[in-house]
Amino acid sequence: MSPLTTHVLDTANGVPAAGVVVTLGEHVGGAWQEAPPRQTNADGRVPDLLPEGGLHPGRWRLRFDVAAYFAARGLPCFFPSAELVFYVTDMSRHHHVPLLVSPYSYSTYRGS
Repeated sequence: MSPLTTHVLDTANGVPAAGVVVTLGEHVGGAWQEAPPRQTNADGRVPDLLPEGGLHPGRWRLRFDVAAYFAARGLPCFFPSAELVFYVTDMSRHHHVPLLVSPYSYSTYRGS
């Protein structure tokens, strides 16, 4: 299992958000280094977000392309992307960063 996980839920429709493009970035030397983009699966998850041992203390970012997700469903959206920047400090804990999204809002929290 990836040491960093995410789960995207479409709260407007009450379903997992399948097909959302997610890009993981790490802030290194004053710039973001991004991993290749991934897509959420049918359950709204990205199982291979980061390889085992790839997470370490630092500043990280998850960027979600929600405009493309809603456009594919024929819906407009107000926020074209959601960028969640967070710090990893406690390596003894699993890091789960879920996103709850609708065409006009999004929210997140530190999951377990």
